[in-house]
Amino acid sequence: MTPLILLPGMMCDARLFGPQIDALSGKVPMMTFPLCQHDSVQELAADILRNAPPVFALAGLSMGGIVAMEVLRQAPERIERLALLDTNPMAELPDVKARRAPQMDAVREGRLWHVMRDEMKPNYLADGPRQGAVLDLCMEMATGLGPQVFLRQSQALMDRPDQRATLAAYTGPALVLCGQEDGLCPVERHQLMHDLLPNSVLYVIDGAGHLPTLEKPNETTAALARWLEDI
Repeated sequence: MTPLILLPGMMCDARLFGPQIDALSGKVPMMTFPLCQHDSVQELAADILRNAPPVFALAGLSMGGIVAMEVLRQAPERIERLALLDTNPMAELPDVKARRAPQMDAVREGRLWHVMRDEMKPNYLADGPRQGAVLDLCMEMATGLGPQVFLRQSQALMDRPDQRATLAAYTGPALVLCGQEDGLCPVERHQLMHDLLPNSVLYVIDGAGHLPTLEKPNETTAALARWLEDI
């Protein structure tokens, strides 16, 4: 059975996929890779490829999706199928890049918790009964990873390449999924990825923002299970 690699978003760990790991455990071999050790998307992807099985299914959310696209660019023959969740195939826009520098300065000054709480995580989630618990988990993951990971990941995102041509060349089964209320990576970006990928399905989850794996875990797991069903 083809193993599944899960790549978490910025300042998240494997708990971002906790509900999916619980539901799919025993049905498909799974592993997660932390995106912590390098400050470029290219190096992060190369490290994954050095440690991954010869052929695998690959799913990434947000920064995890960005790294997944670089893994695909470097070794398309090794990726049996691809799932991109709440992510962006384009290089970072200048205005977004400009906002990162003050955040990085604040983190260097010891204010990681405040940056995550006040500037980043509130923009991630849709309103709903799970919002408080999901935010608490996000903060726990972020503070556990720490400031140096924040700085490395910020640098990697700032310098990331455009991957639209990478997606257009990939013919394997692909899932493009996002929350309807994702303010960070809006639905239009996912429609773009769906249009680029020749063999893809687009799935938009109502009542979810940037982290549907936690906000709407059952719907997200069902979509991933359908994508995996013929492995």
